[in-house]
Amino acid sequence: MKHYYLLFLLCCVSLTVAAQSKPTFTGRETIDIKVPTPGLFANGNKLVWNLDSVAKAGYAFPLPGAKVISAYGTHQRRNHSGVDIKTCAKDTIRCAFDGVVRLSKAYGGYGNVVVVRHGNGLETIYSHNFTNFVKVGDQLKAGQPIGLTGRTGRATTEHLHFETRVNGQHFNPNLIFDMKAGKLLNGTVKCVKKGASVLVKKPTK
Repeated sequence: MKHYYLLFLLCCVSLTVAAQSKPTFTGRETIDIKVPTPGLFANGNKLVWNLDSVAKAGYAFPLPGAKVISAYGTHQRRNHSGVDIKTCAKDTIRCAFDGVVRLSKAYGGYGNVVVVRHGNGLETIYSHNFTNFVKVGDQLKAGQPIGLTGRTGRATTEHLHFETRVNGQHFNPNLIFDMKAGKLLNGTVKCVKKGASVLVKKPTK
């Protein structure tokens, strides 16, 4: 009897630990792309990301061997919120850094999209996917497959639309990545909150 009681207690402890470690998101965080991160600027109006501190195993290019087919910014009479990169149809999309899946579903013009929130407040977005491999709450490692490239949503060819966001605001991925070389940049990136917007500054050595 004592043996079963101890086993029961161990199971309760395991379940409690698992519940505490599982990330939780608000309802809006699991349905929208543009969502402020709760408490991100609670201790001031600045964030600092030291790219040099990211270990080699802590980063992966989201689509190895891809070429840029559409840059970030205003082009073709619209504001492009990310970078379009392409290899071939149904190629494997990989998570850029360790993180947790905040959103994974079909979302308007994005088609099948995955949003991953990383520990430093950065979010990466992967869209137009043929299929998603992950679900909300999944803990991911850098390089882990999260889906296959497709043309779902508003897309004319199979590719990956890749975004970087902080506090819900998109910014140029080229401030963190060398998209042509498929590498992480060196230096320190500063994010400064000004009212409802966030200014992301170029890396400094």
